[in-house]
Amino acid sequence: KPNVRFVVHFDLPKNIEGYYQETGRAGRDGLPADALLLFGAQDIVTVRRLVDNSDNEEQKRIEVHKLNSMVAFAEALTCRRRVLLGYFGDEQEEGCGNCDTCHVPPERYDATEDARKALSCVYRVGQRFGMKYVVDVIRGMDTERIRNFGHDKLSTWGIGRGRSEVEWSSILRQLIHHGFLVQDIANYSVLTLTDSARPLLRGDIRLELGRPRLKQSSGRRKKLSADLGIHDELLFERLRELRKELSDEQNVPPYVVFSDATLSQMATLLPDSKVALLDIHGVGDKKLRRYGEAFLDAIAEHRGSVQPA
Repeated sequence: KPNVRFVVHFDLPKNIEGYYQETGRAGRDGLPADALLLFGAQDIVTVRRLVDNSDNEEQKRIEVHKLNSMVAFAEALTCRRRVLLGYFGDEQEEGCGNCDTCHVPPERYDATEDARKALSCVYRVGQRFGMKYVVDVIRGMDTERIRNFGHDKLSTWGIGRGRSEVEWSSILRQLIHHGFLVQDIANYSVLTLTDSARPLLRGDIRLELGRPRLKQSSGRRKKLSADLGIHDELLFERLRELRKELSDEQNVPPYVVFSDATLSQMATLLPDSKVALLDIHGVGDKKLRRYGEAFLDAIAEHRGSVQPA
């Protein structure tokens, strides 16, 4: 069925191969389509337990690697399409301009001190507890469990009171993805340090992380559409037609040429030179050489056909 407009996952797929195949059913007609992935930490635990039921150790190792890659994709702070293509050994120079991280890039900051606090806390509690407990200790929560273990007496108890549970959870997850921590899902999700954590703890290296996203209102998509500011709907549709023609000629999906977000900027800014076209998000040197002249001609032709009011 070529005209599927929306694909939603209500839990985490076991691997990227399955996710890629399922989301690939949307938009096969070249028209816009959306994919939404909803997941939580419990999904990861559930899938990992299913994987651990296998008696084949080699197969288990492969499936764990695939699951980790799927989690890394879902929590990526860069263009998701680049992550997806990278998994399959392909490269993409620019961001796709369509995914959530391209539309609203996460803010990055020097998280060296936060990372050292988090890693120190994991070490101080004996590398025997999961993420939720470590976050509670960092934030100085006064719980019976923390008191029973005497962790309210640790130097790391309460060193992160200035940040929320969401922020510290995000920091710990990113430390896992960067290889500074290991989360043993099969052993109650206990966090342990890796050898890579040592230079960070010593202060020999610095680390940038992304700030966690806050929940967006239901009107975010409308705001994004409004922010595109398409001043000329006729030109926008003409550019989409041109994109479809080029993609058909090259036997590639339309988004490989340019995303809707890039076309909308063209229809708004009306670039009249290659230099101006390069200023538009999603247009790099490679795409400029391949498609720039055709799109500039279409824009110029449209400008010439529109009479000033």
